Amino acid sequence: MRHPCLSCGACCAHYRVSMHWMETDAGGGVVPLASTEPFGGHQVAMRGTWEAQPRCVALDARIGQYSRCTIHPRRPTACRDVAASWENGAASPQCDRARLAHGLPALTAADWALVYVVHVDAISTGDEPPFESLASAHHAPARA
Repeated sequence: MRHPCLSCGACCAHYRVSMHWMETDAGGGVVPLASTEPFGGHQVAMRGTWEAQPRCVALDARIGQYSRCTIHPRRPTACRDVAASWENGAASPQCDRARLAHGLPALTAADWALVYVVHVDAISTGDEPPFESLASAHHAPARA
């Protein structure tokens, strides 16, 4: 089983993502300024996340089927800080709320057991990148 985030994308289409403008590449950070919009004061928000039905401009996804962040290595701290439920051994209320809002079930510890089994098998055969790469790859599967 692949990392659950690679077939989800719910958090990117549920929450406003705001940050201090210094997180953008214009301020010495890494988040592309072109992907943001002024939010107030020293804050900017990822484009699309301040809408009534939020959807981050950097999200390439069909929620619940495939998901990819087009700026993943340059994503904001707020995005880096949201863990998938049970990824680190505990539920994530943010992840659970976003998934439920999109009609997806909350993740369980069992979902991660399957990811771990695939990882161990892949290491033994040399077929897949290390687990850390699986968690951060965020590549959409081939589309028919």
